[in-house]
Amino acid sequence: MAETTQKAKPAAKRQTGRTAKTGQTAKPATAKKPASKKAAAKKPAAAKSASTSTPRPRKKREVFHEGHKRKLLVVVDETPECESALAYAASRAKRTDGKLALAYVIEPGDFQHWLGVEEIAREEGHNKARAVFRLFGRKLKAMGFEKIVPEEIIREGHKAEEITQLIEEDHDIGVLVLGASRDPSGPGPLVTSLVAGRAGTFQIPITVVPGCLNTEEILAMA
Repeated sequence: MAETTQKAKPAAKRQTGRTAKTGQTAKPATAKKPASKKAAAKKPAAAKSASTSTPRPRKKREVFHEGHKRKLLVVVDETPECESALAYAASRAKRTDGKLALAYVIEPGDFQHWLGVEEIAREEGHNKARAVFRLFGRKLKAMGFEKIVPEEIIREGHKAEEITQLIEEDHDIGVLVLGASRDPSGPGPLVTSLVAGRAGTFQIPITVVPGCLNTEEILAMA
């Protein structure tokens, strides 16, 4: 029995030695306050970078000043709802002594790395744009707007981006008029992109004309 107790004592000493060592190593682990001070010191830098990313102030539009006339912009393509937007914008332009602007956007093709194909596609895009303008010119006359000569604008790029850039460049554009598709799947990609995605920060008012309305119904309220 005596031998057993004597052998157990060194084991106990070794255990106490281990606990002492772990206690010594635990002290630096708890003292990490300087690291938190460094992290806190970085906060003003993050706030500074956030403040530099604030959007630049928008320039006030002067559509009703002398020498200016408010333009109602319609994005035209071959979709049927564009005719609804055209009827509304033309009627508002006539009633308010404004102007009508039609914009056609040639979107990027799939063969941009082939120079010859790209040039042909660009030329075809411009020819198609002019054909659409002629078509909508005939539609305006059929609606009774013979005296309205719309401004015709052709842009190249992604539709939503080009329309936004056009509005930034032309400060006479006061209203963007879009036609909403009556398809139950949604109002259309342009309406979804500009209205649902950017309506709260857009530069000018956006009027969305339901595609289910016929020309007589639109002219009665525009």
